Amino acid sequence: MKLKQHITKLLLVLFLVPSFAMAQVDSNKRPDDDLGNVEDEFQEYFFEALKQKGIENYERAVDALHKCLNLDSKKPVIYFELGKNYNKLKNFGAAEDNLKKAISMQPDNEWFLDELYDVYFQQDDIDNAIKTIKQLVKYHPDYKEDLASLYIREKRYRQALNLLDELDEELGVSEARDAMRNEIYNITGNADDRIENLEQRVANNPNNEENHLKLIYRYSQSGDRKKAYKAAQNLLKVKPESKFVHLALYKFYLQDGKVEDAINSVKVALTSPEINADAKAKVLKDFVSFVANNPEYESDLVEITALIDDNKNAQTHSDLGQYYLKSGDKEKALSNFKEALKQDPNDFKLIKNVLLLQIDLQDYNAVIKDSEEALELYPAQPILYLVNAVANNKQGNFKKAIDNLEMGLDYLIENPQMESDFYSELSLAYKGLNNISKSETFAKKARDLKAQQ
Repeated sequence: MKLKQHITKLLLVLFLVPSFAMAQVDSNKRPDDDLGNVEDEFQEYFFEALKQKGIENYERAVDALHKCLNLDSKKPVIYFELGKNYNKLKNFGAAEDNLKKAISMQPDNEWFLDELYDVYFQQDDIDNAIKTIKQLVKYHPDYKEDLASLYIREKRYRQALNLLDELDEELGVSEARDAMRNEIYNITGNADDRIENLEQRVANNPNNEENHLKLIYRYSQSGDRKKAYKAAQNLLKVKPESKFVHLALYKFYLQDGKVEDAINSVKVALTSPEINADAKAKVLKDFVSFVANNPEYESDLVEITALIDDNKNAQTHSDLGQYYLKSGDKEKALSNFKEALKQDPNDFKLIKNVLLLQIDLQDYNAVIKDSEEALELYPAQPILYLVNAVANNKQGNFKKAIDNLEMGLDYLIENPQMESDFYSELSLAYKGLNNISKSETFAKKARDLKAQQ
């Protein structure tokens, strides 16, 4: 928020213009004394200082400015420039002294005060920073935000909130100030003040949808479901066309057993282009969970998912896959997991879900192909070697199964259940190769591990 970033060299030079202009002489006329030469020499040193500062050679800039002082010590801009260069050199004592000298000569100069504020701020001298910025607030409201930030650092939260209230009154609310306000509420844990502020905003501007939504959220966070529900209904009355209010309403309707209303809100939320994909995924996940416990509404779930067939993200497909998996529909579960995997091809959990379902559905060609591709991404995951071996055993490729099982065992660490599965598959593979001795050896290892579990 520091305004000093916007000061250009041109503004600095303007401080000199009046004195330089008065000192102009006719270049074709010899001066009556050496004043013309002095002024030329002064300008030469001053612009040399600006040049050196511009290339970050601050010590040389200081030297040139001291030469300026030797010629004319009455220009406040010299002390200002000295203060700025000393500030860059982290010589804060000298910076403060020179800036105070400049301010004593021009007490109402915003840029001088701003630089002094920066000197105090860099030293973490908050008391003096506050004193200085209080002089600056009359120039620009952004300084009030700086002051509020300093009050927060000093734990003067009420004063900070008062300033933020003043700024909201003058300029309207802003995300930056709301972030500061929320920082205070989070530090103090004062949920009542936060809610009171939002209630006042809603009262002052009932057509502002965002304030209503924030109030609903804060009521919900504080555990006041009744007020949150009432606030959502109030928003729906004020703005019947609101889409975002349904992100709250469907939950209340489900909790109250108003399933038809909830389904309507879910449909509105899921088909609204204004609502982002993450929020939609959360709505659908909640409704999927509801249907899992209330299967009589599965037809509504099918209808709802059909509405967003072209807009389902990976998480949505994954949630639907889990739902169908729990309900026993492995085909639909696999279909949704595959769709999720298309959007997020490196998700190991999805890869595993797809492979295990393919084994259950006896699609062994797909298991072999997909597990080999997955091993290129995750060569140290033993489950991938195991499922590949299972599929190869089922297809009579016993040697391939053994190769994969032996490689997978190298990556297996402290997982007796999976280790037992590896030995069982090795037993099957060697039996397929008619090596009964090795088959029985691995079968015994598998039994022993299972007995220990």
